[in-house]
Amino acid sequence: MERTPAGFPREAVADRLLAASVRTSYEPLVDLDWSAPPVPGAYWMPARRSSLYGTSLWAEMTEDQRIELTKHEVAGAASAGLWFETILMQMLIRHYYDADPTSRHAQYALTEVADECRHSIMFGRLIEAMGCPVYRADPVDHLLGRWLKATATGPQMYASILIAEEILDSFQREAMADESVQPLIRMVSRIHVVEEARHVRFARDELARQVEAAGPVALAYARLVIGRAAHSISRRLVNPRAYAAVGVDPAVGLAAARSNPHWRATLRWSAQRIAEHLDGLGLIAGPGRALWRRSGLIAP
Repeated sequence: MERTPAGFPREAVADRLLAASVRTSYEPLVDLDWSAPPVPGAYWMPARRSSLYGTSLWAEMTEDQRIELTKHEVAGAASAGLWFETILMQMLIRHYYDADPTSRHAQYALTEVADECRHSIMFGRLIEAMGCPVYRADPVDHLLGRWLKATATGPQMYASILIAEEILDSFQREAMADESVQPLIRMVSRIHVVEEARHVRFARDELARQVEAAGPVALAYARLVIGRAAHSISRRLVNPRAYAAVGVDPAVGLAAARSNPHWRATLRWSAQRIAEHLDGLGLIAGPGRALWRRSGLIAP
């Protein structure tokens, strides 16, 4: 039986994840009350996680404007989540295409695709329920996403998956426990956290195997792709067009966020777990490390 570098049989890991999927899975169209009105005065994310928190722009806003900003920031993050989950699903389907369909590993990959289909519907419904636009990727990131989903294999595939999943997980674990946050956001976050925990376990297990199997040239290439993925994901966490919803020029808001020490600390906090993991595997190095620094996800 094929084993992971940590010594766990690959099929046994997938079998446990399949069993966990049966025990705890959600149907967002049924399990969430999409018709419930928002709670007056409640934020859509913890206020301190807003990209403008602590800036002069934030100080000048009314409380209603601050709440409105967090709503549009959440819509931007949900839009980014949709963008990356579409990429992720296509990468997993490509992986499945060459796999043994009778293996538990391949069957769990399909199960994860099914989870991500429901998550994408959930994020789409969330954006609709908030009354916000879909904040789409800019043309460059859109093309890069198309390239990544069509070509990524090996370490860069699973590392990219983990960066997106674990950064969003940091925000959602905090939001789901914060009673100052809208109930709909807390429940969406809880569903996503519970189901993504399985996806993270699957990706971490497979990433370790892929790193062990890769040669030095493949790893050097993977580090560069992973760094570019980290940069794209961090830049998509807040869409500058969201600032216009509260009367802030997008360019002014973006400049304020990028120079905001609170937001820079939030970016590093959100990525700390995955950055330490990837660094331990030797995947944050060389030119790729410079991209990580530019992303704001690790210290300069």
